Amino acid sequence: MQNVDVTRTLRRADLHFEQRRIVIGASLALLVTILVLVGGYLFVAMPLHVADGVANRLVFAFRVDIVPLLWLLAAIVNVGNRRFLSRDDIQGAGFYPPSERLAIPVAILQNTLEQTVLAIGAHLVLATLLIGEKLIILPLLALLFCIGRAVFWAGYGSGAGQRAFGFALTFFPTVIAYVLALLLIVRRG
Repeated sequence: MQNVDVTRTLRRADLHFEQRRIVIGASLALLVTILVLVGGYLFVAMPLHVADGVANRLVFAFRVDIVPLLWLLAAIVNVGNRRFLSRDDIQGAGFYPPSERLAIPVAILQNTLEQTVLAIGAHLVLATLLIGEKLIILPLLALLFCIGRAVFWAGYGSGAGQRAFGFALTFFPTVIAYVLALLLIVRRG
C-alpha cells in the first residue's frame, strides 16, 4: 500500500512539474510572438508592390506559406522513411498501430498537419484584409511557424515541457492571426 501512495505522490509531483514547464514554455512563446510581430511590424519594411490588389496579396501569402508546407513535407518524409525501414511499420497504419519507434514521428506529423492547415487558413484570410506595409505580418507569421516547428520537433521526445515552447510558438501566432482577421472583418463591416 505504501508503494502505491509513493508512486501516486511521485506522479502528482511529476505532473505539477511538467505543467509548470508547459506554462513557462507557452508564456515565453507568447512573449516572443508578440515581440516578433510588433517589432517586425514597426521596424521591417515591406515592398509596396505586393499590395496591388487582392489577387497579388493572395499570391504573396501562398508564396510565404511554402514555409509551413515544407515543414509538413518534412514530417511526411520522416514518417515515410521510418516506415520503409521498419519491418513492424512497413504495412501502414491501416493494418497495425505504429511501433514505438514510429509513434513520435507520427504524432509530430499529425500535429504539424493540424498546425499547417490552421496557419495557412489564417494567412490567406489576412492576405485579403491587410494592405501595403501591413503585409509584413505574413512573413513574420511564417518565420514564427518555422522556428516553432523546429523547436517542437527537437523537444518532442523529451516530454510536454520540452515541446511546449515550440508548440506555442507555432500555435499562438496563428491564434493572433485569426483574432486580427476577425477584428478587421468586424471593423470593416
